[in-house]
Amino acid sequence: MSGSQNWVAMGYIKGAFGVKGWVKVHAGTEYADSLLDYPEWRLTKGGNVRVAEIEASKVAGDELQVKFAHINDRDEAALLRGYTIEIARENFAETEEDEYYWADLVGMSVVNREQAVLGEVVKLMETGAHDVLVVRGEYGEKLIPFVSHYIDGVDAENRKITADWGVDY
Repeated sequence: MSGSQNWVAMGYIKGAFGVKGWVKVHAGTEYADSLLDYPEWRLTKGGNVRVAEIEASKVAGDELQVKFAHINDRDEAALLRGYTIEIARENFAETEEDEYYWADLVGMSVVNREQAVLGEVVKLMETGAHDVLVVRGEYGEKLIPFVSHYIDGVDAENRKITADWGVDY
């Protein structure tokens, strides 16, 4: 694996499950099983980095249960608790036009139509109806619905989002 890959945190390991080396996973994706689209995960915690290969998996509600190759008992699985799951950005599927990965939007600056800088996207929230950008800047925290009514455009190259949103909203 090349060191220049852009790794994106997509969830974390909650703890061991059962006695045969399975772990419970919290997926930071819209659908828990989306993580299974990627056969290889990078696990990081502190300075530790491991590459894990998925041997088996199942979905229980919104929880993902995974068995990694080479992890065969509860003690080994328990040691993985708290590890962050990262996926290589280059392995993401191409998005449709006007579709974006949350990971790509985080860190973008947000300006309004008057070119006032509202801040930076710190995270996204799912409300059921639509996603909401959580933007922090000199005007405080703003919750801007990520819908075409409020979002004029996303300039991925310059990492800038233009929104129809006042500084005092």
